[in-house]
Amino acid sequence: MEQHEPNRVTGLCCSLLGYSRQAYYQYQKQQEQEAFQEEIIVQEVLKHRKLQKRIGGRKLFGMMQVFFNQHGIGMGRDAFFNLLGNYSLLVRIRKRKAITTNSNHPYRKYPNLIKEFIPIAPNQLWVCDITYIVIGDGFGYLSLVTDAFSRKIVGFCLHKSLSAQGTIMALKQALKNNPNTKGLIHHSDRGVQYCCYEYVEILQKNNIKISMTENGDPLENAIAERVNGILKTELLEELFGSFKQAQEAIAIAISTYNHLRPHNSIGNITPFEAHSLNRPVTPKRLWKNYYQTKPKEVAVEMD
Repeated sequence: MEQHEPNRVTGLCCSLLGYSRQAYYQYQKQQEQEAFQEEIIVQEVLKHRKLQKRIGGRKLFGMMQVFFNQHGIGMGRDAFFNLLGNYSLLVRIRKRKAITTNSNHPYRKYPNLIKEFIPIAPNQLWVCDITYIVIGDGFGYLSLVTDAFSRKIVGFCLHKSLSAQGTIMALKQALKNNPNTKGLIHHSDRGVQYCCYEYVEILQKNNIKISMTENGDPLENAIAERVNGILKTELLEELFGSFKQAQEAIAIAISTYNHLRPHNSIGNITPFEAHSLNRPVTPKRLWKNYYQTKPKEVAVEMD
């Protein structure tokens, strides 16, 4: 009699609440299935976050569609975001703390050549920028050279100071990996690192046209700003304990960005795949000309 006591209690509770015992057990099974489903989704999210540490929810939701289909999971974006929130997996957007551009200098400032220019192949337009990386109680400065067509980072360097050496090393790496610079335009802000004699001399020796922003509006160098944001908000930690640790993490993050992260703006393929096309094409892309129309609101995740 004692072994049947729990069943009798369950049956009594169900009758008092107006439910059958079968309905109760079905509900209990459903709860267990939902808990199991949540667990495997969270584990898959954590697998993605090992490499792309701060990738946003919308991008993550798109990347997990194959996983959902394989496991027969039907989940909308809102439910996915709620799940991330319940497990504290939503990404917090951090605020900028360091100034990396100093345009108050005596060097020549070049005009903006890309207001109406849209690249249709790799190595037609490189966009360059510097962003800060928090290291201990200070900063490191990451110089990036990005191909505007493929969105591939073709050159980078983490430097301990804001001197021109970091930008020069990133440029030399880009040139070493992409020696064909015929017709190439180099676009940057008017910071001293890009205007100094040594940097400009390298561009001129390689017959690269020089283009620069005309004011402090980040939309004039939107692609470079966007790439900075992806690295810092999706792929890198907020703080590194040492310069060496930051260097190693950045190398892994950029490889992940180039080879694994798809972009909506280049037909949802990776920068490496787009850069490998190496011929004039017109892929399906969500290109915005920021000089003709400036949107009132800019989405957090544009790519």
